[in-house]
Parts: sequence; structure tokens; C-alpha cells
Amino acid sequence: MKTIKVQNMQSNNGNIIANQFIIETKKGRYFQSYNATIAFIPYGKGRIKLDRYYWDYSRTTGKYRNIFLNEGIKETREKIKNKDYFLTDLN
Repeated sequence: MKTIKVQNMQSNNGNIIANQFIIETKKGRYFQSYNATIAFIPYGKGRIKLDRYYWDYSRTTGKYRNIFLNEGIKETREKIKNKDYFLTDLN
């Protein structure tokens, strides 16, 4: 991948979801909610990173973070606790 690609998330029936973005880079995929980067999934090796402040900022952010990570909040919290996910400053 030579460029960065940004696209809005889409609902199950294909509608564009405002203010929720997937950003693809050569290193991995980011999830951005409004103006905050919430999560990063690296390609290949490496732990998933969540922004320590914004990862669980609001109900809307949580809804789309769950879709991005393909899991529920309970699983995400467990992975943070077990250090499978890394909390850091993504903003």
C-alpha cells in the first residue's frame, strides 16, 4: 500500500456512518471516532493499541469500536487486563 486510505464506516445495510472512520496505512488499520483516534490494529505482529483516554469515551465510540475490533466491551476489558491490548496515547 503506497498511500493512506480513509473511509467512513458503513452500517449493516450499507449506509455511511458519519464521523466514524477506518484509516488504512502500510502499518495497519486505525479507527477514528470524530476527531479522536481510538484504536490501531497492526498488520502482522504486534499488539492492538487503544487510546488510553478515548477508547471508552462514549456510547457511540464504544459501539463502533466494538464493530472495529469485532468484539464486545467485556472482551476488550479482559484483553486490556491481560495485556493483550496496549493502552497508549494515539492522539
